[in-house]
Amino acid sequence: MAQKCAHKGCGKVFTDPDEECVYHPGPPEFHEGQKGWKCCKPRVLTFDEFLNIPPCNKGKHSTVDDTPVSAPKPEAVEASNILAAAPIPSPLPVTRPLAPSLATPQRPSPSVTPKPEPPEDESDDPGAEIPPSTTCKRRGCGKSRDDKIPRDEEECIYHPGVPLFHEGSKGWTCCKRRVLEFDEFMKIEGCKTKKRHCYVGKPRRKADGVATEQSEERLETVRNDFYQTASGVIASFYLKKIDKDKAKVEFGDDGLTVGLDLPTQDGKRFTTVIPLFAQIDPEKSQYKIMGTKLELNLVKSDGSVSWSTLRSDERGTGVRIQLGRAGRMAVS
Repeated sequence: MAQKCAHKGCGKVFTDPDEECVYHPGPPEFHEGQKGWKCCKPRVLTFDEFLNIPPCNKGKHSTVDDTPVSAPKPEAVEASNILAAAPIPSPLPVTRPLAPSLATPQRPSPSVTPKPEPPEDESDDPGAEIPPSTTCKRRGCGKSRDDKIPRDEEECIYHPGVPLFHEGSKGWTCCKRRVLEFDEFMKIEGCKTKKRHCYVGKPRRKADGVATEQSEERLETVRNDFYQTASGVIASFYLKKIDKDKAKVEFGDDGLTVGLDLPTQDGKRFTTVIPLFAQIDPEKSQYKIMGTKLELNLVKSDGSVSWSTLRSDERGTGVRIQLGRAGRMAVS
């Protein structure tokens, strides 16, 4: 009797209980935007990349998920015990709040550009060859190819949105259900139905008619943040596997724009022109391409000007990340 393996990272349908299983024995870890597994080191930024992290352990298939649950940190347990044992304090008298100028300053969070909603998932070409036991690519489906079911009778139930993790709750942007545990999140049933599963997708065809493995995905935006010193601004654009040989970063001659053309080695591309909050010195400004991001080191033309935003077309939030001596605010 065919059964589906419950080990994380496997999920294969098996009939031989002695068949080798490759899976993740540890629980998932999501921290400060990074995603990975406790049992191995790779850390990625997107949920799709997280699902594609290769399993790190070998064993036997199982219909019982024996992944250990993360134990609470000792500091958290100790803190909860202290709070439980502490007496209830007397109510404090109501006082007027401090003026903004007297309030304790807090370190602001870096500004993050929200991730756009993904385009509608593609479908297979009508004549595409589907390898046996291939799993549907659409999010939340997970069904494997069954040769006994004609393609036109397949029903794909999936999530057209992206995962949404916020303050402990987990769900999808395309539907309302929210859960607390990762296992419950993985079991949230899709909210959209479509005929035929998507196993391989459509190949891209170049101008010369030659097909390639996948089309280039154009990114409208990527996660970014910045901080500043008295003399410069350091901005980071988080994009993995940037092709260093093809990437272009152009500092405008007038010092008011930066042009980015960032193709990646896995078929993505981010292109934009950034109108800067204030003028920079294009000759002294530099950039660095790393494994997970592009870092811009923008040298200010006027070191006394403090930037409230990175872009001149963005509205300031009233908070700044400043290292070193603060300068005067510029009026844009």
